[in-house]
Formats: sequence, structure tokens, C-alpha cells
Amino acid sequence: MRFRWDWLRPVVPVPFVPTIGPVHPSVLTEDVFADTLTAASTDRLFLRYDKDIRWSDSKDEAVLVEDIVHRPRMTLIPTLSRRGGGTVKVHAYGVTDETALAASELAQKLCAVQDARKGRVVRFLGPEVPAGRGARVQLKDFRAAPCPALEGPVHPFGEWPRGVRDTFADFAREMAADGFAFLYEQMRAGKVGPVLTAVVGDRVAGAIGPMEIRPDAIGAAQLMPQYFGVLPTHRGLGLGRLLWRAAMHWGQSSGATYQLLQTEVGGPSDRLCRSEGLTSLGFVYSQAVQLGR
Repeated sequence: MRFRWDWLRPVVPVPFVPTIGPVHPSVLTEDVFADTLTAASTDRLFLRYDKDIRWSDSKDEAVLVEDIVHRPRMTLIPTLSRRGGGTVKVHAYGVTDETALAASELAQKLCAVQDARKGRVVRFLGPEVPAGRGARVQLKDFRAAPCPALEGPVHPFGEWPRGVRDTFADFAREMAADGFAFLYEQMRAGKVGPVLTAVVGDRVAGAIGPMEIRPDAIGAAQLMPQYFGVLPTHRGLGLGRLLWRAAMHWGQSSGATYQLLQTEVGGPSDRLCRSEGLTSLGFVYSQAVQLGR
């Protein structure tokens, strides 16, 4: 199938593409949506600009092309991931109550057809609509203002003495829920770029990384999303802001044009990014679908 851009574009309030996630507004075209359909038909190969290409040899989530609903004022794009018993997500582009109902019904149907344990409907709100939940999509434009180098306890992991580096294992274990156990495995295997670490009392207290830049769909240099966290016992001391600013300096000085982030509305990272002047591109929220099993 082919998307009609005159049908799809008016109902896409946030630059968010199924299986890809947030994209820069300048990348939001019919072509990038079409790319996800091509990827789905090629044994789940990665698109060259997919952020997840760093972590796996094959794409876990793919668009269910034959089940797309595409008409004026409403487009429903379902995806399937086989991980954890299977999850169907229906990305609902449209502003009417009919869209939400149709998306929920489609998710229920596809969960049964695909034998998936979970179903979700993903919906979108523009930046002008206040949102009390979900994720905020935020843009850091490195061309807007300088990101100066900072003095302080934040340096690349490899620059710390061996004794300090050895404490990262404890940090990763305590912060496993934030993805740092996985990141530490990748670091030990030498598969990722630099990780910036904050050290207090010769022990790792916070980290952000890996720091990596990849070209987006039109070749612009994008700073990729990072794992970011501070130990609970060291929060409230400004370490998170130091880590963030050090990462932004690294991105700008390394040639990145921009970075996109998704932050939980009202959460610590959301408040930090808002205070640092990032641009809100809108909101994404996901709701579980009740399955009749």
C-alpha cells in the first residue's frame, strides 16, 4: 500500500513514526512512513537511521502492513513485537472519538490473530495541548546556543582511575531498572561510545551515555538517546544537571545538529529538560487494551 500524505499529514500532530519513534520535524515526510512498510517486508531488517540498530542484528517490531487503516481524518498503523509473549500497538492518528474506538477494536482483533499477550493504543497530542500524562517529545537544537564545557565531577568513564571505574558495576546493579546493567554489558564488550560519569567520593554516582552520533533519514547528525540516571542517595545535589550539560557539550563539540528525547510528563528528566530550554514537539501516550481472554 501507499500512504496519501494529504490524508496522513493533517492528523500527525507529533513527529512520531511507528517502529522509529520521534523524528526531527524536517524528517517528517511521506517517505519516512513508507520506509517502515518496506522494512516490514524485508525480514525485519533495520532502516539505516533506526536508533535501535545499535543494540541488535534484527528489528523486533514491525508494521503489520496488511492491517493498516488509512482514510481521510484517520490512519491506524498497527505494529507487532514478539518479545515477552507479543505486543500489538496500534498507532492512532486522528482527533475524533471514532479514531480511539477503532484503534482499540483493531488492537483487540490483532492480538487474537497474532496470539499476542498485550495490546496498546498509542495516541498523540500537539505541543499546544496541555498533557497531564504520557511522554513529552523534546528537541535540543545544538545550533541555537553554545553548550560550554563545565568544571566538576563529570568525565568520560575511561578517564577515571581503575579503582573508580571498578565501582561502575555496583552502580549498574543498583540502577538496573534504568537500563544500566545492560549498558554495562555493552561497555565491557566495547560495543558502545563514551559514557560520561559523575563521581562522588571515588565512586560512580551517576552516568549518561553512550554518547553516539548517527545520521538521520536526511543525513543530519543526530545525537542518539542515552541512558541517564543518578543513584537515589545522590539525587537533589545537581549531579543530573551536570551530567546533562556535559552530554550536551559533548554532542555539540562532536558535530551533532540536534537530539530528540522522550520524557515522562512531570518527571525529573522532564522538568530538567524544560528548565534547560528544550522545545516541546508534542505528547505521546499509550493505553493498554483490555483483551477478552
